[in-house]
Amino acid sequence: MLPTENRLRRREDFATAVRRGRRAGRPTLVVHLRSGATDPHAPGESAPSTRAGFVVSKAVGGAVVRNKVKRRLRHLMRDRVDQLPPGSLVVVRALPGAGDADHAQLARDLDAALQRLLGGGAR
Repeated sequence: MLPTENRLRRREDFATAVRRGRRAGRPTLVVHLRSGATDPHAPGESAPSTRAGFVVSKAVGGAVVRNKVKRRLRHLMRDRVDQLPPGSLVVVRALPGAGDADHAQLARDLDAALQRLLGGGAR
């Protein structure tokens, strides 16, 4: 499970990542990344943690399918949060094909999208 300090919860933070961040699309998901964004809500001088949020609409499937996709994406992001710059905001939006995709396909698409956003892949 993704730790609490790495979860994106505020509507404004989702909007910031989607509107001001970079985007990389794959067949099953779209990843929005706002690198090194400062968190105005965080007290103190410590470096803010990277936070991730997930958007899984009804187009993906019923409630059971949507929750399964969210659980898989949270689990995958848990291992990848350390690869991102501190203070980054990440929004992973599942596309309708994510409901039928297996765990390995979601992992490949997430890795490819993050690699592209972090400068390791070509358009």
